[in-house]
Amino acid sequence: MEQSSLAAQSLSDEDQNALRRAKHELESPALAMKLASIVGAPLEKLLARMPAFANEKIADATELALRKCLAIALRTLGRQDSAAPLAAPDKPSNLLHKFAVATTGAAGGAFGLFALPVELPITTTLMFRSICDIARSEGEDLTSIDTQLQCLTVLGMGGTSTADDDADFGYFIMRGALAQAVSKASSEIATKGFTAHGSAALLRLLHTIAARFSVQVSEQIAAKSIPAIGAVLGAMVNTVFIDHFQQVAHGHFTVRRLERQYGHETVEAAYQTIDIALAG
Repeated sequence: MEQSSLAAQSLSDEDQNALRRAKHELESPALAMKLASIVGAPLEKLLARMPAFANEKIADATELALRKCLAIALRTLGRQDSAAPLAAPDKPSNLLHKFAVATTGAAGGAFGLFALPVELPITTTLMFRSICDIARSEGEDLTSIDTQLQCLTVLGMGGTSTADDDADFGYFIMRGALAQAVSKASSEIATKGFTAHGSAALLRLLHTIAARFSVQVSEQIAAKSIPAIGAVLGAMVNTVFIDHFQQVAHGHFTVRRLERQYGHETVEAAYQTIDIALAG
């Protein structure tokens, strides 16, 4: 406890406040609760009403969406068209990405589950671009394969599956569960080049992220399954969806920025001292 207290004291007041905001974003209410407040119905009941074929459809669409994001990541690796490393990073364009995702949500609200194969890859790609934008704003190098994979893992940090042993644990446990898969995929691509996008390590990482992300996709689809939900509510559901992952991204990349400055152990110890009830 004394060591944790010393770790917290070693952070500047500004960085301690940044870490407090990050914990609030990372430990904020589950997506299901946020969606339920929008649609005015418990997500459990809506999920139970979804047709039997929905889970398979969602799993396929999620895997395809993540593959498209990975293809974008691999295409942009090594480009030096971002701001100079010494320049202060600009703020991310969160509102612009929210507007774009709300537009796809309006279409999804009108067509429901049948719009999923078309809508989800677009929505997920926009979300991935937003996550990359947030990573850049926190000083991450988007030309790095590790950074791109970290952006992809944010989609796996937005919640946990019911079969996940880490479901009741916090951010560092969830992140640790993904870290080994990220490390293996990153080193394999570094060794074999970008053609490794079909490699076993990368496919395992995608599968792990997809298993987690598909839970949130199911909740999003369930929220849109209310009869006559319409375009407006569909747009609202998608806005809540991207906002949830933008918060996770802000929290995750803030923690990583502080770790680069203070070290992983110091930041984790300081994080544990923060009372989530006071983190707002």
